[in-house]
Amino acid sequence: MSRLPDFEGLAMFAKTVEERSFAAAARSLGVSVATVSRAVIRLEERLGARLLNRTSRQLALTEFGLTIAESAGRIYRDAESVEDSARELSAHPRGVIRISVPMSFGLRCVAPILPEFLRVFPQVSIDLHLSDVFVDLVGQGFDAALRIAVLPDSAFVARQLCPLSRCIVAAPGYLQQHGMPRRPRDLICGDCLSYSYYNRNGDIWRFINNAGDEETVAPAGRLRTTNAESLVSTALAGLGVAQLPEFIAREYVQDGCLKIILNDWALPKSGVYFITPSARARPAKIEALADFLADHL
Repeated sequence: MSRLPDFEGLAMFAKTVEERSFAAAARSLGVSVATVSRAVIRLEERLGARLLNRTSRQLALTEFGLTIAESAGRIYRDAESVEDSARELSAHPRGVIRISVPMSFGLRCVAPILPEFLRVFPQVSIDLHLSDVFVDLVGQGFDAALRIAVLPDSAFVARQLCPLSRCIVAAPGYLQQHGMPRRPRDLICGDCLSYSYYNRNGDIWRFINNAGDEETVAPAGRLRTTNAESLVSTALAGLGVAQLPEFIAREYVQDGCLKIILNDWALPKSGVYFITPSARARPAKIEALADFLADHL
């Protein structure tokens, strides 16, 4: 015998007692009379005693049935309450969202718009984890993550929120000392600063030009870091070339502290992706956050 309680049998017994007949219970539950009858018989066999005395016209609780009828009814009502609460949660945004976001993107682009989200959805709370590490959504209990990638992780459901450009930059002082590179392979002997998480299999810069030529560079500079923004100070000091996302590089390029190089060569197009373990029966709070980020980023 299974050690799992016969919840279905208890529920159908409770409904039969409430409705006073198998037929009425079956109509209320949306199943056949035979299904209800079999469930009650199965429960009786499991418990080792008769729950109902049956005649052609009516049902009557046995003394044994009377002792468990109230408990069975309470179990049925509790289960209904759990399902009602779950449906309410899935239909209306409420509850806590635990989300992992890359550090710099989170600080610069996500955190400034979260107040508006919290105003629009007053029953939703955000548990924001800022880290460039690829978290294990399922193993670490995250509802979602934002990932900056060329292609999203195929193991999960990914929705692109916005495109994201990256560029190769260097300080004027570095270019004055080392010369302006004309093609990616000119960087092979240069001081290329490295960001650990551009590629989970290693930081390789891949370029292509309009003619379809491809070249790759493995950064070999004196700084390797787990946060792209921490490359900026070293690049500004003229100590190396950095690959930066446009949202970080923009202000330094605009004020002339950094220059974009290799304009005739493009890095693979990447984007910001909203990642969740599954798209099936996704709670309303998750859908609301995904839609909000897509609208505002």
